[in-house]
Amino acid sequence: MAIKIIIKRIIPEEKGKYLTPLLKQLRALATNQPGYISGETLRRMDNPGEYLVISTWQSAGDWNRWILSEERKGVQDKIDILLGKKTEYEVYTY
Repeated sequence: MAIKIIIKRIIPEEKGKYLTPLLKQLRALATNQPGYISGETLRRMDNPGEYLVISTWQSAGDWNRWILSEERKGVQDKIDILLGKKTEYEVYTY
């Protein structure tokens, strides 16, 4: 059963130029993972530093393999250090 992953990030303006390449790298890696279907990044209109990432995966197993992968962890750790907090994920099903 397909699932959706929701990630909300608050990105201070001064960190955006450092964070953008990491987010692009993470997305590029994810698109090559088994079970990855799609992803989109939305920027909040009334609060430009707030971003919402929505990705779709074929199954929870596919997502779990990705979330536990060392290549993802390496990039994600850099993102978390830059933002000063751990990224939280919300998992939804249809």
